[in-house]
Amino acid sequence: MKDGADLSGVTHYTKVDVQPGGINIQNVEHLYQADILKQLGIELQVKQKGEAAAPVERGELSLFVHPAVDAEEQWRIHDEIRRLVARQGIQEICSYMLQLRDAQKVLLPQSAEKAYNELVRLGMPHGEGYSLKTFMKYYKR
Repeated sequence: MKDGADLSGVTHYTKVDVQPGGINIQNVEHLYQADILKQLGIELQVKQKGEAAAPVERGELSLFVHPAVDAEEQWRIHDEIRRLVARQGIQEICSYMLQLRDAQKVLLPQSAEKAYNELVRLGMPHGEGYSLKTFMKYYKR
């Protein structure tokens, strides 16, 4: 904190945890507390009431998402598929994609190669155990 900082406006305790993942600020009720945090070298973005958040750039939507699904659900499914391909093996990915197809949340391409390329674009590894040949073995079974 800078020398000579005026902290006379503090009326209650605010817990600020600085951890490797970021800063957790609890109970910041007054704007002057944001000034105190700024003096500590912690930058805040203060959002006024009613101010809309800026849209998040999410990239290109997955080719798998069913066109009948509404826009917010499309992005939820897209994010779900990205998490799936980053954490699971080929069998689990293919099995879950079939479940999504049966629930009419995704449309799967007829071509296994096209589906494989899309999953790789979404983050699926394409090394050992994740080859196109292995993928074709489990696709739409």
